Amino acid sequence: MKHRAYSSMPPDNAVGRRDFLLKAGGAIGAGLVMTGRSLVFAQQAQDQQPAAKPAAPPAKPKTNIEDAFRVPKTKWSLPGPFPGRVIEVHDPAAMPDGKADGAAVKAMFEKGIRELTGKSPKKSFGLFFTKDDIVGLKVNPVGPGLISTRLEVVDAVIDWLTACGLPRRNIVIWDRFDYMLTDAGFTAERFPGIGIEGLQTMDEAAAEGKTQDNGKWLKADGTHVSAPNFDQEVFYWADVEGPKDLPYLNQHVFNGKHSYFGTLLTKKLTKIVNLPVFKNTGNAISMATKNIGYGAVCNTNRLHKPLFLDVCVEVPAFWPVRDKMVLNVTDGLRSQYDGGPDKNAKFAYIDNRLYFASDPFALDMVCHNRIVAKRKEMGVAVNENPRFTDYLRYAEKLGLGIVDPAKIQHVRV
Repeated sequence: MKHRAYSSMPPDNAVGRRDFLLKAGGAIGAGLVMTGRSLVFAQQAQDQQPAAKPAAPPAKPKTNIEDAFRVPKTKWSLPGPFPGRVIEVHDPAAMPDGKADGAAVKAMFEKGIRELTGKSPKKSFGLFFTKDDIVGLKVNPVGPGLISTRLEVVDAVIDWLTACGLPRRNIVIWDRFDYMLTDAGFTAERFPGIGIEGLQTMDEAAAEGKTQDNGKWLKADGTHVSAPNFDQEVFYWADVEGPKDLPYLNQHVFNGKHSYFGTLLTKKLTKIVNLPVFKNTGNAISMATKNIGYGAVCNTNRLHKPLFLDVCVEVPAFWPVRDKMVLNVTDGLRSQYDGGPDKNAKFAYIDNRLYFASDPFALDMVCHNRIVAKRKEMGVAVNENPRFTDYLRYAEKLGLGIVDPAKIQHVRV
């Protein structure tokens, strides 16, 4: 079934935050100085007016990013034990006839873990987890059957965790929308003994205007049935109001200026493994940081235009992600270089790759550069304006990752 109710903005408007200053020698929480300037500069004066000055950049909505650093980091915090290190594993035999070979994928996964950590998979476990952890596997179910996280990749992660002593009951496959998990094959029948949790439900028929009956999601008191699934004490705030119409509330649970973190993240999970897929969103990418930045909180569509790529940095800066997301594995078995973030078979291709990092920002920089090269190879126009990667440099300034090409260790296996 093809779903159209969920929407994501075409991201050529994507912006990140620049002019972020970190006081030299100060702790990051104490040294935050936000200028509020936009990363996307207004178009300069026309050629016939060479003396005119560039228009002032549009005002950047204020956010509560400072609050993220009031919570001290832990030993598990981003960028993790291997900042700036990215492992790319390629096996031409991973997807014979367009279907993942489970044994080949498992072997690729184990090679990636070995190369990332320098230890065997069994010894690597303790670098990221304890046997008492509750581990959430954040999949990307968008584009089921074509470009969603392959079930075989999830199998490989689960096999690793359980072989190292983590009980199956301590593993949860999760995403923001419950119906998307089902559509992509993440069911209790397919993964027995593993938790399957969507942060929220959404009535697709009501969102698409096919019915006027909102009773499946709207309670008599006017609140969303999924409201208890979000922690109203832990939030990403931005000075942008959410629309007040019912379709928006149906999809986003709340519609004010707060994007609340799922209680799954704040109350239950102790670690997160991020399992995005390799795809674009305009001239930017929709991979590791977007998978978690837009998946961990509600009320996000209001943020697309003014803060699209900033969200990929600022949401992961908060403790429910920053201190728990210890590993990222980008699924590039089948990749997509255009037409994203939803699936588009015209631009999807078998690439037989997995990418590994504890540092999601280094990972996204490597994958961004690869997708740019692929787009050029396929004759797709590429806008290489730095605004499409400035959000990654912003993350580096926040101490969340390493994105300087001179400092990234990109290892190909």
